[in-house]
Amino acid sequence: MHPHRRPRRNRKSPALRDMVEETRLSVKDMIFPMFLIEGQNKSEEVKSMPGIYRYSQDLLLKEIEVCMKLGIRTFCIFPSISEDKKDSMATESWNPNSLYNTTLAKIKTLFPESCVMTDVAMDPYSSDGHDGIVRDGRIINDDTLEVLGKMALAQARTGIDIIGPSDMMDGRVGYIRQILDEEGYSDVSIMAYTAKYASAFYGPFRDALDSAPKFGDKKTYQMDPANKREALIEADLDYSEGADFMMVKPALAYLDVISLLKDNYELPITAYNVSGEYAMIKAAAEKGWLDGEKAMLETLLSIKRSGANAILTYFAKEFALLQK
Repeated sequence: MHPHRRPRRNRKSPALRDMVEETRLSVKDMIFPMFLIEGQNKSEEVKSMPGIYRYSQDLLLKEIEVCMKLGIRTFCIFPSISEDKKDSMATESWNPNSLYNTTLAKIKTLFPESCVMTDVAMDPYSSDGHDGIVRDGRIINDDTLEVLGKMALAQARTGIDIIGPSDMMDGRVGYIRQILDEEGYSDVSIMAYTAKYASAFYGPFRDALDSAPKFGDKKTYQMDPANKREALIEADLDYSEGADFMMVKPALAYLDVISLLKDNYELPITAYNVSGEYAMIKAAAEKGWLDGEKAMLETLLSIKRSGANAILTYFAKEFALLQK
């Protein structure tokens, strides 16, 4: 007996496979995270992230120009701040003349057609290395909101497009939304880090920003990796508080959470293909244990297939180069 249904018929040629392909990647899906450092004409490779660099402002602007020509239009900028500018209240974060805020303004002036996303959290600026105010060894939620609000407003004034609160303090989306609206920045979007897990995959990122916590961990505010349905609680709150996007971070170990949010909300879902996920593929490729390019494409495809509308990924430029 011969089968009437033969799925292999639709796989017999590249043209057929392309025609019935269910999920397609585009450079338009990519958000490129980039690292800003102090100085001039400085470019430092992040040792734990081969191919990824920390740039001084002048070279960051040049790199953005290169990426724009490749079709990448959305960038998420993260600052690495010297220790002498850090304090317990992260006051440098809302300084209008800070390296970060002046760089954001220059990006939007030189590349008005770009879409610039920021990071709102205390840890890059905090002498404690935590995302919130620390008192007696505890992270204080509500007082931290005031700092985050000042930070978000200072960033909005530079002309950026998307605020990215990554801190995981309760109520921060609503607090920031209210401040932005009251100050006339109702057109600035908020991409909420809705389900940000206390993950082991963040190590290389903390190397890049020198922002590891000075004590303890982040488990009292980042989510427990064991919890899936808790993401719906966070999502309900972010939705009701005015988020424009919902993000899941990390991506690969949480594809089920991406799918869960996609199935339950009409907002665009983003996923952060984080530093540790990038580093694993790069390290294995350097050892010759896998094909790095194919592993990259399969990884990005899996994230898109799970339901992500956009992907923050350190592979963005590498992917864009392949499309040329």
